Amino acid sequence: MAKLKLQNLRKQFAPQVVPVKDISLEIEDGEFLTLLGPSGCGKSTLLRLIAGLEEPTAGTVAVGERNLNKVAPGNRNMAMVFQSYALYPHMTVAENIGTALKIRKTPSAEIQSRVAEVAQKLGLGSLLDRKPRELSGGQRQRVALARALVRNPDVFLLDEPLSNLDALLREQVRAELKQLFDSQNKPVVYVTHDQTEAMTLSSKVAVLKDGLVQQLDPPRRIYTHPANEFVAGFVGSPQMNLLTLRCEGQQAFLGDFRIALPDFSNPLSSVVMGIRPDDVSLATPEETQTVQGEVFLTEGLGKENLISIRIDGSDTNIRALLPADRAWEGNKVTLALLPEKIHWFDVKSGERLN
Repeated sequence: MAKLKLQNLRKQFAPQVVPVKDISLEIEDGEFLTLLGPSGCGKSTLLRLIAGLEEPTAGTVAVGERNLNKVAPGNRNMAMVFQSYALYPHMTVAENIGTALKIRKTPSAEIQSRVAEVAQKLGLGSLLDRKPRELSGGQRQRVALARALVRNPDVFLLDEPLSNLDALLREQVRAELKQLFDSQNKPVVYVTHDQTEAMTLSSKVAVLKDGLVQQLDPPRRIYTHPANEFVAGFVGSPQMNLLTLRCEGQQAFLGDFRIALPDFSNPLSSVVMGIRPDDVSLATPEETQTVQGEVFLTEGLGKENLISIRIDGSDTNIRALLPADRAWEGNKVTLALLPEKIHWFDVKSGERLN
């Protein structure tokens, strides 16, 4: 077993087209790393660099002590699962799963044994004689996973493998994926723009923007302690409230209300305050840091409502998750902003201040 190591990777297609700028990561055996970010952030290009489908402009890809930069994709012993399944339509499920082993000239008896073993793990045992057109989307995705597993690779690479599935099936296959890879002691690199997949599957998440890693941490840390304003706004649903406030001394001003600032080393004239809607609550009489406003929009989410409030004395809006057992729209509410739930970011750099 050996870890996957990326060192100062860069990929430049043209002077102004640099999807991967300078990325260094280490993925240990048994670690599930998700590359998370919006379209165009460089995550798929980074995966293709690892697989050998693209050649880096600079930097190295290595497994253990073996530098793979000049190694052809087929010789890297990596298994890749694609978004589109990429199954051979004229082959049976068994033949699709065993393709890589056949190319390696593995003995037929061993191919049959390994295909049967992997198919049993993924619930495909009764489907081995079917063609892809006879399968559902979830079954096709399992065949693509089985094809990767049967190779016993050094590294697993998955490129948005659930994006073609409907919401219910995606949830089911996601749970199966987690169980499956928890039992594999190999590095896994998973690409997605879906934060739910990233938060539920990963042991670590690398949030990417403009070809650079913005934060590399366990999912819970990404959510509770975002490194900068971009990560704070990208991770979490509903999206975090991010408000630019004027500062004076140890206070920030939100409409008619004052918010106490932490003891920053340098005085600030303005700051970005972040607070998640699920951390905004109705104030009790004991609360000392509150704001008031009028509810102008209610979005029903089942058990809770996502409500939008215009803060008194300003044109600033804040959103909160509140119980769905009453009518909110048009009413005045008093909200508590607990200091321990507030995130502070620098206005210019976007970096976290607290």
